[in-house]
Amino acid sequence: MWKRVMLVLGILLVLLLGAAALVPLLIPTTSVQPQGNAHAAATPDSHFISMPFPGTAGIDVHYLERPDAAGSARHAFLLLHGFTFNSFTWSAVIDPLAAYGRTVAYDQIPYGLSAKLTAGDWTAADPYAKESAIAQVFAVMDQLGLERAILVGNSSGGTLALEAALARPERVEALILVAPWVYAQRPTIPAAVADLPQLQRLSLLLARKLGDPTLIGYSYHDPARITAARREQAEIHTRMAHWDLAWGALLQRSLSTPVDISARLDQVRQPVLVITGNQDKLVKEAATRRVAATLPNATLAVLPDCGHVPQEECPAAFMGAVSAWLNGLDQAPAPTDAAVMR
Repeated sequence: MWKRVMLVLGILLVLLLGAAALVPLLIPTTSVQPQGNAHAAATPDSHFISMPFPGTAGIDVHYLERPDAAGSARHAFLLLHGFTFNSFTWSAVIDPLAAYGRTVAYDQIPYGLSAKLTAGDWTAADPYAKESAIAQVFAVMDQLGLERAILVGNSSGGTLALEAALARPERVEALILVAPWVYAQRPTIPAAVADLPQLQRLSLLLARKLGDPTLIGYSYHDPARITAARREQAEIHTRMAHWDLAWGALLQRSLSTPVDISARLDQVRQPVLVITGNQDKLVKEAATRRVAATLPNATLAVLPDCGHVPQEECPAAFMGAVSAWLNGLDQAPAPTDAAVMR
């Protein structure tokens, strides 16, 4: 009797394992968007550069820019969007920021209208690796002639800003971190497992789901504030060929990349403004408060009735906090290079 039960259970287990191994292979790898290009989808505000990157013929990067409105050249800003977002997330604040200095927002690959690299498009380091994203921050700065800048990062863009500040502190004047993805937990797996065909297909399936612009609603406290124009900006990537394959490649790479910046927050010496919306559902206010409390030189601003993207949902409150902090920064004595680089 028990032998028969165990045999049946064993057969069921084998079938389940077989299904788990085979079903993901049924996910189609033909792109849902086989045609379309960035220049055809570009807006009147769009600019493009070809960014040098080892193992490629250059990576096309889309960006938005506003010149230094005051002509003081006191500051420059480089704006880093979050996971699945693009440079248009800064549209409501890019002009007010330019009152304090030249302001640039770019689409990190493979988001927005920047290049949609897929397997075979590079021969050296994976352009979607964390180290590559950090290098690309400074490659963009080099191409645009930004010697030093205040990095403004939302969510995973905040994580990238912190990594860049630690990698090249002499090029980062200060940081503005908006709901930075620091203490959020997500599982990681060994690279050898992430590279399995089944995981590659599942990453592609997830990429297609995340590419749906309706997901922007989760980032708002009040989704009714999202305009039709904003939704159109959020889905602009879907007009480019192979966007889903590129997003899948990035997600597959991220499966084996831990978020470990929290262990090095005490090494960040630049002044930092940390902003959180008190209704953030994705990175809780408590997690952002913890970031501000751990950084050696941080100021915290909590914005009422705002979600995960206050630069979009609450731009006036966002700029109120930024302006107050920048005015204080301008009145403080400039740090020596040695102090910044410690």
